[in-house]
Amino acid sequence: MTSLDLWEAFAHAHRERSISGAARRLDLTQPAVTARIRKLEHELGATLFERSRSGLVPTGRADALAARITPLVDQLRGAVGTEPAIGPGSIRIGGAADVMTTRIVPALAPLIRDGLDVAVTTGLAQDLLDGLADGRLDLVVSSIRPDDAGLRSTVLVDEEFLLVAAPAIAAQVDPAELEQDPVHALAAVPLAAYSPDLPMIRRYWLTEFDERPTNRTALVLPDLRGILRAVVAGIGASVLPRYLVDGALTDGTVVRLHEPRLGPLNTLWLVTGPGVPPAVTQVCRHLSAESAGWAST
Repeated sequence: MTSLDLWEAFAHAHRERSISGAARRLDLTQPAVTARIRKLEHELGATLFERSRSGLVPTGRADALAARITPLVDQLRGAVGTEPAIGPGSIRIGGAADVMTTRIVPALAPLIRDGLDVAVTTGLAQDLLDGLADGRLDLVVSSIRPDDAGLRSTVLVDEEFLLVAAPAIAAQVDPAELEQDPVHALAAVPLAAYSPDLPMIRRYWLTEFDERPTNRTALVLPDLRGILRAVVAGIGASVLPRYLVDGALTDGTVVRLHEPRLGPLNTLWLVTGPGVPPAVTQVCRHLSAESAGWAST
């Protein structure tokens, strides 16, 4: 069943004839609204809008749907009720430094402008989850799903991860051997990792090669932005999220070492404790809406 959020994005885009206008109405970013429209078009199997210099041009299918759906969307949203603006308040949120700076904080900008005070704590997922469990944090963006029965987790986004290295490192790997025996071909390549237990690197090796990595770990640095810089500098290879490495791939400072069969994903979770305050609920709802546009950026 298509969600109300998708239909609401469609209704506002149709009214405004503009993605930016719909984004303002919904208090979302333009990529988030675009992602919702694209998802609705995919579910319907039809194009709803054409782009022009003057804005969005609805198709005949869109006009017909708007005539039937928009009044229902307005009625449903009114019946469900919209949550009040957060207004002045505060939230203590934790997550990995790279995720917080590149994803979460920019996404929270509209709420912060409206008066929400945000205190960010960065660190490893388990340490942050411990802080949530003992009341030092209100919300954690976690790369691991907690097994603590007192914590509630919902999926925020699945991110694709790639095995990358500087061109000079990649040139040392025999392509034929990589095709036939990737573990052996990559064995001499040093690794740059987020933590000593190599969470994403180990998952990549197990998913793609059915073995654990035995490579030398040349660098451990709990910040993926720093890991990317280390990879560019030729310190070693690493497994990094696509959104972080796309620019470096485009400019050629890193290359993909391996084409995955399954495209390993890393799930980010929104984790809350018991007795979730209204402000935390609204932040979670806002981040979930924003994350709809992250898969393509």
